[in-house]
Amino acid sequence: MKKTPNTAEKNGLHPRNPHRFRYDFDSLIKANPELKIFVYNNELQSSTLLPQEAKQTIDFSNPDAVKALNKALLLSHYDIQNWDIPPGYLCPPIPGRADYIHHLADLLASTNKGIIPEGENVMGLDIGIGANCIYPIIGYSSYGWSFVGTDIDEKALQNSKKIIAENPKLIDAISLQLQTEPRFIFKNIILPEDKFTFTICNPPFHASAEEAAKSALRKVNALEKNKSDKPILNFGGQNAELWCKGGELGFLTQMIYESVKYPMQCLWYTSLISKKENLKNIYKLLNKVGAADIKTIDIAQGQKSSRIVAWTFLSETQQLNWKF
Repeated sequence: MKKTPNTAEKNGLHPRNPHRFRYDFDSLIKANPELKIFVYNNELQSSTLLPQEAKQTIDFSNPDAVKALNKALLLSHYDIQNWDIPPGYLCPPIPGRADYIHHLADLLASTNKGIIPEGENVMGLDIGIGANCIYPIIGYSSYGWSFVGTDIDEKALQNSKKIIAENPKLIDAISLQLQTEPRFIFKNIILPEDKFTFTICNPPFHASAEEAAKSALRKVNALEKNKSDKPILNFGGQNAELWCKGGELGFLTQMIYESVKYPMQCLWYTSLISKKENLKNIYKLLNKVGAADIKTIDIAQGQKSSRIVAWTFLSETQQLNWKF
């Protein structure tokens, strides 16, 4: 992986995250020439910036600019060719997704004598892989892990399948499975013979389409100099990616109750938690269902802080005896 010549480091990102340095747009444009039209110097946008503060950037409220940046990052850091997503689908911020993967690697190392387990025997279950396939791409590229990616959206899975087909090294590392019963998360997916090292999930944050639209409008207005009254999603997102009945807490509640049915088939169940106020209820529920160990890992996600909640039903001895 390349490190940019500009060593200005972003705050909060994991030390192994290759995106913790300021973007080297010259190199990224070489990787993906489509990016060039979106890059500008913010010194031209403001007369109040000091010379050392001037830098190249893109308009992060522009979905086309974000997608062009993602293509460049995936090419230059992960050698992923022809990555694309259909219009309207979630275009994730790659630095934040990479942080999740690297913190997950540290979690696995904590029960493996401090050594990050690598290779195909480390099997991840990506709940809601979407059309972008980002978590498996980063997990495989960084540590050689294998993945099963699930989703309730067949069109999204078809696009992830196309990304995998365009990059033959991913074919044996990532398999896809449609969740045919949208109200369930692990049912139909975790079979009696399956063993997963971890689950990974970026759950729907919102409880309704209206709530998702209001949140998108706040994001755009925070990014744009000119305020807008139209909720344009810079990172896109279909309904199932953005909201569900009960919102984030409802989704996690369902996930926790289902995880109880597969206590020995997964070392660590994990999920992003966007809303800090949900932690109290999540911890209460995990204690209620008898989780043997619960961890919260603080991470940086773009311009905001977030966290991973991880839980296991395995005792400390069982965790140490897990075969990677």
